[in-house]
Amino acid sequence: MNRLYRRSESGYVALLSVLIVGAVATAIALTLLLSGTDNQRLSLVSQQSAQARALAGSCAEEALQVLHDNTTYTGTGSLTLSTGSCTYTVSNTAGTRSILATGTVQNVTRKVQAYAIISSSSISITSWQEVS
Repeated sequence: MNRLYRRSESGYVALLSVLIVGAVATAIALTLLLSGTDNQRLSLVSQQSAQARALAGSCAEEALQVLHDNTTYTGTGSLTLSTGSCTYTVSNTAGTRSILATGTVQNVTRKVQAYAIISSSSISITSWQEVS
């Protein structure tokens, strides 16, 4: 009878050990899976951010082209491309043109603010920066 009790006891220890190892392995697997998902999401948002910045730059350049064609232009415009869309607004403040361009890819938005001075023969960009 004493032998039977020891076998039963060692069976419980083995079963408990298997359960503990299984729980630890499951926790490690879940941690790796969730961190991989977060890294993938972060990578996607980073890519969309770069695309939105490029779209904002494209709209700002489109606004400069419109100013080149019509030096008195003020107003708004937009572009739609395969990756997203962008809008621009050109305003005139004391002879300096202000261009605010916004690029959007899904839920990510980036903005570019540019200032230009227009003379009879050229357009000079005095500032070009990303704004929030």
